[in-house]
Amino acid sequence: MKNFKIKFINLIQIFFIVCFCLVNFSHEAEVLALTSSQNHNFVSSAVKNVGPAVVKIDTERLVERQQFDPTLLDPLLRDLLGDPGITPDRERGQGSGVIINENGMVLTNAHVVEKVDNVSVTLADGTICDGQVLGTDAVTDLALVKIQESTYSSFAPLGNSEDLEVGDWAIALGTPYGLEKTVTLGIVSSLHRDITSLGFSDKRLDLIQTDAAINPGNSGGPLINSNGEVIGINTLVRSGPGAGLGFAIPINLAKNVSDQLLQNGEVIHPYLGVQLISLNPKIAREHNQDPNSLVQLPERNGALIQSVIPNSPAEKAGLRRGDLVIAAENISIEEPKALLDEVEKAQIGKVFLLNVLRDNVEIHINIKPEPLPGLT
Repeated sequence: MKNFKIKFINLIQIFFIVCFCLVNFSHEAEVLALTSSQNHNFVSSAVKNVGPAVVKIDTERLVERQQFDPTLLDPLLRDLLGDPGITPDRERGQGSGVIINENGMVLTNAHVVEKVDNVSVTLADGTICDGQVLGTDAVTDLALVKIQESTYSSFAPLGNSEDLEVGDWAIALGTPYGLEKTVTLGIVSSLHRDITSLGFSDKRLDLIQTDAAINPGNSGGPLINSNGEVIGINTLVRSGPGAGLGFAIPINLAKNVSDQLLQNGEVIHPYLGVQLISLNPKIAREHNQDPNSLVQLPERNGALIQSVIPNSPAEKAGLRRGDLVIAAENISIEEPKALLDEVEKAQIGKVFLLNVLRDNVEIHINIKPEPLPGLT
């Protein structure tokens, strides 16, 4: 009986020891699982979602260059040998892109692929394919490239750039300096940054500003959010004073442009043919107080016409230097950008109504926008 009791007690002790070990093992497993999950954050998950669709774009074009600088040739040698000849040379460039659908369509920057003779696309797995430029739009700096082979990888999910807020995470992908599969992290620093404020008067778009590092070669690559969705196409990096600021084209605009490039091979931008400056009461008041001013300006906000381009829709409609545009299609105009935004929505050849102040008298002018020349 005594031996039985001892055995029973030993069994109970063994039972509790086993239970304790099982509890500890379960706890350690949970800790290991938690530690493992903490080793990877949202950035790696987002990159896995888009990374396979990021491509490197290599371009090549023939340019004509003189063999020698004629100013450095001795006159006697020039007489004996003649003028130095012009020989073709191959100029190479590089950028990034992102596959946006199952048909192998690649979104990139226009400045990456415009005026090139050959385009090759390197996929995420290293496969090199030929690329065909379907169209470029210099005004928005966007281009659409078709991968010729049918071996392309998965495409990237596109987000909604209108949902962005300042402070959201921003992840830039691309091949800066030829270094493939590079990822940088930052935040959305600003939204609706007018590209003209960066010195590009020939462009029409608002940009996403980010502090995620964007370097040469990143152009055309995707800017993605924390969910692994493309929210922009990387396009600019500021050098010199203020270096470190990157800019991307909102994906909503890029989708619209890519659809037009796919359908038509080009994007038609309406234009009026005026050069504008911003006017507000303070500027107008200072101007009017100048005894040398030739005209009196209305002391209010608007888009002041500084000059009218000859043979443009503006000249045909009778617009003049000094006219102040205060409304377009019954939308109040407070600054030139607001007018340009409305012009971009206008239809080619259809009447576009402007409310203009001329000599402090409001007049209505019907103008018919035409395609912006020099793009096709």
